[in-house]
This record gives sequence, structure tokens and C-alpha cells, in this order.
Amino acid sequence: MNAPTKITPQWIRDAKKRGERLPTLTAYDYPTAKLLDESGIPLLLVGDSLGMVMLGYPDTTEVTMEDILHHTRAVARAKTNALVVSDLPIHSYDTPELAVANAKRLVAAGAEAVKLEGGAQRIAQVNAIIAAGIPMFGHLGMLPQAVREEGGYKIKGRVAEERERLLSDAKALEKAGAFAIVLELVLPEVAAEISRSISIPTIGIGSGPDCDGEIMVVHDLLGTFPWFRPKFVKEKNELGEAIRTAARAYASRVKQS
Repeated sequence: MNAPTKITPQWIRDAKKRGERLPTLTAYDYPTAKLLDESGIPLLLVGDSLGMVMLGYPDTTEVTMEDILHHTRAVARAKTNALVVSDLPIHSYDTPELAVANAKRLVAAGAEAVKLEGGAQRIAQVNAIIAAGIPMFGHLGMLPQAVREEGGYKIKGRVAEERERLLSDAKALEKAGAFAIVLELVLPEVAAEISRSISIPTIGIGSGPDCDGEIMVVHDLLGTFPWFRPKFVKEKNELGEAIRTAARAYASRVKQS
């Protein structure tokens, strides 16, 4: 990957034209961001998934702006070549005015772009954020902030109406000026169709092999949240067990010394 010194939203947008796939990972702290950046990951997301893997919440719906701001500042201190995107958490973008105010707070904390969930129903917010000069990353398919309303994490695009809505939403986000779109738990053939139908990159998570990139929660990649691992995770790293082994060896040494 011939990446520039500093990745920009335009570089991410143009990756699709270049035929470059986009490996994307979440990051929530300084050392992880620095390590991932040194590994050549071009796009880092300070995701509201931090609610589960960092803060012990059952889902993302308890994550606050203060949570995201705290972790954004930590990641930003790594001064990465990677583009740093931060999630707008639930209820932080209920109106266009609120969306802009909170997006500006994230940028002030060090985010270089923001992400929110939803398509056509959020276009007013997307337009307002972009009009304020803040790059915008979309998110369609399974929307984690709606998990309680939907009764779980469900694959999207199984019925024709849902498929058409996803395609329409993706085109609406593209037209509004989003530079990329996460497709989460979208039926693979639908994700492939969306990817063919728009000019901006699709970044898949549990959405099959035909998106323009892939995003993963870094704890799932490394195995440092071993109590749950999504079915779509291919890598079988087990750093969680390595941590247990190191801690046991330390405890044993201290007790015996």
C-alpha cells in the first residue's frame, strides 16, 4: 500500500479507484493506536464498541460523549499517520445542531472525521456535519445503537424491502458527501451489490468478502476479550490467554520469593 505520510479522508475515498482494500481496526488508547499505526493500518476508529470491550457495558447504548472524548484524546496523542475517526455515540446527534456541536467536540479532542449510524433518516445531520467542514463516515446495516429496539444483532438485507432501503441509504450517504461507509452484518450478496453501486469505499464487518475493506474490533483480532468472539472473526490470536499466563507466573514468583 503506497500510503502518504498522513492518511486523509480523500485518500480513503480514492482507495476504491486505486483498487486498494482498506484494513481498519478500532483503537481506544495511546499504545494500541501507536502499535497499529506502526503496523501500517490506515484507518483507526475510536468506536463506541469501547463500551463493551473497555468499559464492561452490555452494548453501546450506555456510551456517552465523555467516554468517546476521553478515548479520542488518548488515541490522538499517538499522532498517527492513520486517519483517526470517532463515533458519535447514541443521542449525540438527535438533531442537526446537536450533531454539529458534538462533532466539533470530537474534532477538538483530536478526531479527524466522525461516524454516525443511519442513512436517509440521518441525512440532515450528515449534511450539517459536512457543511461544518468535518469529514463524515457512514454506517449502515446492523446499527448497534438500535440493538435493544431490534432485540439483538441481526443480519440485514434478507428481504427485498430491506435490501432496497440499504442500497438507497448508501447512495444517499454517497451523494451527501460521506467518504466511506461501514456495512455491518449485511447479507454478503447485498453488501457486494452496494459496493458495486457506489463510488466510495464500503468497509465490511460480518458482511462477506466483497466490500472494499474490512473493520474489526481490535480485541476480537487479538483475542483480548476472550469471553465473546464474533463468528466472522477468522484470526485466532489468543493474547487473552497470554495475559493470564503472564499474570499467573508473576503471582507465583511473588508468592515464592
